[in-house]
Amino acid sequence: MAERTKLWIADTMKSLMAKKPVDKIRVTEICRLAEITKPTFYYHFRDKYDLIAWIFMRSALGTDILSVKSAAAGMKQMRQDFLFYKRAYEDTSQNALWQYMLEYFASRYVQEAKKRLSPEPLSAQLSYSIRLYCYGCIGMTREWLLKDNITPAETIVEMMFASMPESLKSLFF
Repeated sequence: MAERTKLWIADTMKSLMAKKPVDKIRVTEICRLAEITKPTFYYHFRDKYDLIAWIFMRSALGTDILSVKSAAAGMKQMRQDFLFYKRAYEDTSQNALWQYMLEYFASRYVQEAKKRLSPEPLSAQLSYSIRLYCYGCIGMTREWLLKDNITPAETIVEMMFASMPESLKSLFF
C-alpha cells in the first residue's frame, strides 16, 4: 500500500514538472492534485527534493553500472522521462538532482571497488577517481539529455567507459 501511494505521489510530481519548474511547485499543490493530506506526503518524503530523488533512485536501482547495455537502457529511460529530468537538471537548489545522482553512483562504484579489492581498503586516490569519474559522467549525461538528440545512449555509455581513468578501468574491466 505504501509503495502505491509513493508511486501516486511521484506520478503527480512528474505531471507537475511537465508543466513548470521545480522551484514553482509546492508540496501543497502536489497534495491537492494527488488528493492526499500533507501528513501523508511527509510520511513518505521529507520534501519535494526527496520525492525527486526517490523517483530517480527507483529507476536507477536496477542498472548494472558496469554494463553498456544496462546503463544505456537507463539513459534511454531518462530520455523517455525527458520533461522530468529536464526540470530536475534545471533546478539548481541546494538539493538538486545531480547531487543525489553523484552520491548514488559514487557509492555504487565504491561498493563495487570494495568487493573487488577485498580485503584491501580503498585508497584515497581511487576514491577520488571514482568521484571525479561520476561527476563527469553526470555532467555529460545532462549535456546529452538536454542538448544531443542524435547520439545513441549506447555510444554515450561506451564513450564514458572509454574515458574512465585507467586505475578504474583496470579494476572494473
